[in-house]
Amino acid sequence: MSRKLRIEYSGAMYHVMSRGDQREDIFRDDQDRQKFLSTLGEACAKTEWQVHAFCLMRNHFHLVLETPQPNLVFGMKWLLGVYTKRFNIRHKLCGHLFAGRYKALVVEGSGNGYLRTVCDYVHLNPVRAKLLPPEGALESYPWSSYPQYLKPAGRRPGWLRVDRLMGEKGIPGDTEAGREQFASLMERRRGEESGADYEQIRRDWVLGSAAFRQELLAAVVERVGPSHYGAQRQETGLQKAERIVREEVERLGWREEELWVRRKGHRAKVLLARRLRQETTMSLKWIAERLHMGSWTYVSNLLNEQPQTHPQAQEELRLCQ
Repeated sequence: MSRKLRIEYSGAMYHVMSRGDQREDIFRDDQDRQKFLSTLGEACAKTEWQVHAFCLMRNHFHLVLETPQPNLVFGMKWLLGVYTKRFNIRHKLCGHLFAGRYKALVVEGSGNGYLRTVCDYVHLNPVRAKLLPPEGALESYPWSSYPQYLKPAGRRPGWLRVDRLMGEKGIPGDTEAGREQFASLMERRRGEESGADYEQIRRDWVLGSAAFRQELLAAVVERVGPSHYGAQRQETGLQKAERIVREEVERLGWREEELWVRRKGHRAKVLLARRLRQETTMSLKWIAERLHMGSWTYVSNLLNEQPQTHPQAQEELRLCQ
């Protein structure tokens, strides 16, 4: 049986779900959950994803995310691969962590309530799993984006976007009053949970109107080819990486040729390599070749020897001549 096609386009919205291999745990404790969220944050920095909702369960996770660039597959490959590696290192394991392919339901983002439906589904997962007592507050489950929605903007992760979901619930702004209204609406929605029908979210490939479904089908027929989506993803990631290189070479006052003549381990090159690793999904091999830094293992060693947070690295990069 052939695999279902991954539909990718700029501005697409998805409900993504992935389970542990043979339904085994992908989060053994809170440290694993924190590690997954920090890895998700790194993925968002690389791909420009905007997360509208998330929920981490014992053996699976849910994400509702928006992709300004058509890079869901590229980003998910990085996210699942890097988290698996970190999980295995921490627990002294090897091999697969996730079961097969992740599910990616395309969600219509027209403002007609489809985003609200899927985010409610994600936020109410702990209720359906009976992880909360009937009298327990919904925000008492800490591994969901719902408690984050109730915090002021400055206390939330920068990659979590709340305005679109609030807008679909008729909440005019991310204010204290707006967050209280959001909590009230969610508690009311929680009371209706027993009668909710989520079959389309669980079984279908798209959540949206009939017209939206037909548009996606027409786009697939028109655009599908033996290598179309792979080439499109690679072009998008390559364009972003090349833009970063051009920006930083210009800031340094260098010519393009100086990437070749400057020594392999030049501080500015190391900082530029670090920015490319933090903001793109380009490989160490590509970075080594593009910046004329020798082998990818040499670049890896340089990055490991000189740890640096991204904002500081950018500032140092501007000062390196």
